[in-house]
Amino acid sequence: MRTTKVWRGTVCAGWLSVTGALSAEEAAAGPSNEPVPPTPAQAAEMHRVASSLWDEFVPEVVKQEYELLPRDEFIALLTQVEAAGREEDLAAYAAYAPETRAAIAALQALPDFADYADWLGEQLADMEFAGEAVRAQTVTPPIEPAPKEKPAVGVAVPLYELWRGRMAGRAAPARAAEFLPVVRAAFAAEGVPEALVWLAETESSFNPRARSPAGARGLFQIMPETARSLGLSLFPFDQRTNPERSAQAAAVYLKSLYTRFGDWPLALAAYNAGQGRVARTLKARGATDFAGIAEHLPAETRLYVPKVLATVNARAGVAPEELAAPR
Repeated sequence: MRTTKVWRGTVCAGWLSVTGALSAEEAAAGPSNEPVPPTPAQAAEMHRVASSLWDEFVPEVVKQEYELLPRDEFIALLTQVEAAGREEDLAAYAAYAPETRAAIAALQALPDFADYADWLGEQLADMEFAGEAVRAQTVTPPIEPAPKEKPAVGVAVPLYELWRGRMAGRAAPARAAEFLPVVRAAFAAEGVPEALVWLAETESSFNPRARSPAGARGLFQIMPETARSLGLSLFPFDQRTNPERSAQAAAVYLKSLYTRFGDWPLALAAYNAGQGRVARTLKARGATDFAGIAEHLPAETRLYVPKVLATVNARAGVAPEELAAPR
């Protein structure tokens, strides 16, 4: 029987990452939740653990349909995927969907790797959407110089309307109801619009144990260094998996990003791509809003911002322009 190699989709650090050391200016600006992809040594160790689990636990019927990539191919693909996530080409990003779909099926069969599957499921949704956007020729057109008066937020977010149509037919994660009360309370306590708790659907599908190979974890996929800067402990218990603490930290961080960038689309872009990347791109393009830099951000970030705003609209009935500033 023909087998499908599945690890191309599991080395997904690059889909959220922009590599490179922080400048002194960026370091002084505050924490960044920008994921850093695993090193080759870390990727090799992940492959070793997965291979061991695969050999010991995966049923033969699954092994007949899927196989793991060899170690060297796995590490090489890590570089390729990282590059695809960093580039601005939606079509190249969408091309990873078939391998990602197979990877999810394989991950769900591996003990201790199922939490990656929930995170990966959201990445697959983004890739599928990227394909739709390309086919519909809805890729962001060239940006005209920003008018003196900023347009309504809903107009200034490329791909928002297309995402809104897609989210209208998508059910909320079943487990969201379990965590919404505590997460809403945490956001309210920090003065952040409660509707933004639906960021957790995009980040983790409301799985408090969701994790990515880049090191992000929890409902809001907070990176280790960002977690420490926000007062979360990672040992002996990883507080990112605590819904209340994770929500509180995410709300604090979102509030700081809004304070720096002045609106929610840019704050969300910084949450995903990193403060430094967004600040540099705004400066380089002479732009003042997300629409002015969208084409020059990673493909994943171009999809992420309208997706979060469309999710908020679908679940909470709040349009982007109705999201209030933090208190």
